[in-house]
Amino acid sequence: MKKLLLSTLVSASLAAAAAPLAFAQTANPSPEGSQVQRFTHQGHHGQRAFRLPGERVEARLAYLKTAMKITDAQQPQWDAFAETLRKQARDTDQRIQAWRSQMAQGRKDTPPTAIERMEFRQARLAAASARLSETLAAAKPLYASLTPEQQKVADELLSRRNHRMPRHGGMRGRA
Repeated sequence: MKKLLLSTLVSASLAAAAAPLAFAQTANPSPEGSQVQRFTHQGHHGQRAFRLPGERVEARLAYLKTAMKITDAQQPQWDAFAETLRKQARDTDQRIQAWRSQMAQGRKDTPPTAIERMEFRQARLAAASARLSETLAAAKPLYASLTPEQQKVADELLSRRNHRMPRHGGMRGRA
């Protein structure tokens, strides 16, 4: 008897909580009809805050420079580092735009083979390795010019763990 009463109360509570939501959906139907809208990382009006990396690189550089308290004496090393990041953002913008135009033209009828996927992944990893080598070459002189306090800030802000990489293994196991 207690179980029946408890399950009835739980069911009634859920129904009462869901009723305003159901009413709101019928009062303001979405343009897609009854389809559920997919979650996106888009802003208030359906537009992304930044569409390309080049649009946010200057803000990121300004933040890093301020947080690391770059001095006039460190400016030449900073400029080389910042220009490397700008160049990489421009290159990434071009790759994204090329990919978008390719997607606009339509996909192939057949999915890529396992070998094609591995070759594509190998090319992506080689390009990422080259970008990392380029960044490291520019970051080493900058890091060497920093004070120990600045190095602590750089250790936190420039680590890949804290910027753009998923936590908890993220992409592990994907081919």
